[in-house]
Amino acid sequence: MLYITIFAFTLYCIVMSIRTIFIPNAIKGKLVSVENFLYLAFVYITILIGFGLIYILLETKGYEVMVEAYPLPTESFFERLETYIYFSAVTLFSVGYGDIAPIGVGRMIAMIEALIGYTIPAAFVAKAFIENERE
Repeated sequence: MLYITIFAFTLYCIVMSIRTIFIPNAIKGKLVSVENFLYLAFVYITILIGFGLIYILLETKGYEVMVEAYPLPTESFFERLETYIYFSAVTLFSVGYGDIAPIGVGRMIAMIEALIGYTIPAAFVAKAFIENERE
């Protein structure tokens, strides 16, 4: 039950973070500003950590999510979490390096994360441009 609650909360945080891009007046002022940069950085950080937690929760429940090309011989929980957050970052910001590959249910989750990673900048720029044109 605890895993379901953590999973649901993590998913809620990801969805609410993405939702803020589409809320009117979320992006204010100039197109390029420290406030807008920090806003976008926090959206990315929330999504990155959220997906990392989803991956490790699935592994903890016994699902195979990824396979590493160079696994470490013994890894603690925090080292695994670090690996999953790294995998999440590489998936969110690029196509991947090839040192870690998703398998099983991890493939579908990685596809969703990559899609989110590619659409956030476009949505952010479009929203900022539309808000700037209104002013």
